[in-house]
Amino acid sequence: MTTHQAARLPVFTGPAGWRAILPATAPRATLDGPAGCDIAIIGAGFAGLSAARRLRQIDPQLEVVILDATRIAEGGTGRNSGFMIDLPHVLTSSDYAGSEDGQDRQTARLNRQAIEFAAGAVQDYAIPPGYFRRDGKINAAASANGMAANASYAAHLHRLDEAHEMLDAQAMRTITGSDYYLGGLYTPGTVMLQPAGYVQGLAAGLERAGVRIYENAPVLKIEGNAQGWRLKTAQGSVQAQKLILANNGHLESFGFKRGRLMHIMLNACMTQELPPEALRALGGQECWGATPADPLGTTVRRIGPAQGGNRIIIRQGGYYRPEMQTSAADLARVTRNMRRKFDTRFPQLAGIRFEHCWSGHLCLSKNDVSVMRELEPGLYAACVQNGLGTVRGTLTGIGAAELACGQTSAVTGFFTVQAEPRRLPPHPLDSIGANAYLRWKEWRSQLE
Repeated sequence: MTTHQAARLPVFTGPAGWRAILPATAPRATLDGPAGCDIAIIGAGFAGLSAARRLRQIDPQLEVVILDATRIAEGGTGRNSGFMIDLPHVLTSSDYAGSEDGQDRQTARLNRQAIEFAAGAVQDYAIPPGYFRRDGKINAAASANGMAANASYAAHLHRLDEAHEMLDAQAMRTITGSDYYLGGLYTPGTVMLQPAGYVQGLAAGLERAGVRIYENAPVLKIEGNAQGWRLKTAQGSVQAQKLILANNGHLESFGFKRGRLMHIMLNACMTQELPPEALRALGGQECWGATPADPLGTTVRRIGPAQGGNRIIIRQGGYYRPEMQTSAADLARVTRNMRRKFDTRFPQLAGIRFEHCWSGHLCLSKNDVSVMRELEPGLYAACVQNGLGTVRGTLTGIGAAELACGQTSAVTGFFTVQAEPRRLPPHPLDSIGANAYLRWKEWRSQLE
């Protein structure tokens, strides 16, 4: 019998801002006592919920149980920037391009499959359309280096025959209300999510379809047995024939891929709702999203009432934490930096306070591969999203569900042939090297 004890549980710093600005929802049950199902899923984020939806599409009679360590959208899904990006978006690249045009074309096709899968959920489960907007996104440039990165990525998109538009400073001012940017690269295929609203709607729709979801039910141990897998929580247990781990970097917490996963903490701040006088001073469009031309720069989004109020969200400040958690002191330090970056971009909004600030966790591999495969008989992973939890999480969830049902597809074919995540230097050399590299990259991209 194989046993995997959880070495750590998710720990979060600050509130999940995207969830905090939505109306409160009634808490779900916490697992109490024994339960059984055909397939259990650990994690109720993009990957876990997408896996459950795909399982129900394949076989509506399957009994599916999802367990999450916290409440829906309080974890990573309520802490990301909500960009569901269709194009290659490699965070370890200097301009987001991958290493091979052919693979980037395949990546774009699969990312669009994930977007359409999510669009189907929006329609099927009556998720508010404001939570899923096909607005496209901008790579915003504020320096000569940023402009060069945009030009390089635009050339790559031209080779791929992908639609894009270069924006000058005036166009950026018209969109964002900010004089800060020298230019931008607009691509039309990105969906802008209210990520907490989307996953809450997805979870509610799955429950109406018969999926059981338990919140605040962290899994402490998984044990293989003759009947499949037994999952133990503090107050109960689930016996399942098959198990899908959809817990991103916490795959390592159960002993898988140790020494191969990079855990990066990012931080974000969300303003108070902008009063009418601030909206007049700002100008610009009601909703837009800008990723930095350099991947280590600052992401900025503006949202409107349909997403939770007229607000601006800014995200920056990455650092390596192999223990997968941050501290209040870490968050306070990077919040001061984000305050400076916000004021530089929007001097006309002086005095606007940050209402919510939080930390979030990215899990990356050195070679940009995910872990979507069968790890042990009847145990599947939909993990390691490489900073693309919205699309990559959706795809790995789809793939894990298909593998669990004995099916193959373009999704399973893409992930199952990927190499293992490359091994990292031993600790503490991994932390020293990664944090030094991140500091250097942030210095180089400080204007971005």
